[in-house]
Amino acid sequence: MDGQGATADPQLQHFIEIESQKQRFQQLVHQMTEVCWEKCMDKPGPKMDSRTEMCFVNCVERFIDTSQFILNRLEQTQKSRGGFSETMLD
Repeated sequence: MDGQGATADPQLQHFIEIESQKQRFQQLVHQMTEVCWEKCMDKPGPKMDSRTEMCFVNCVERFIDTSQFILNRLEQTQKSRGGFSETMLD
């Protein structure tokens, strides 16, 4: 079967794509947690004041909105390309 491994299994490609997306999402969550913490947490203490709490809420909501937008765009891009996107593996 030499030379026939050029076409990868579509299920394997899909699995790799999904796992890559999960990894990227985890990285985004980590990054956004760091960004929101730096932006909102002036001085860590035993209690969070209402200003800090609202800052975190707004920061997380913007993250969710942005993530949903990005995921929708990726989905549209993949559909227009017929599924597997080679750019997802960069």
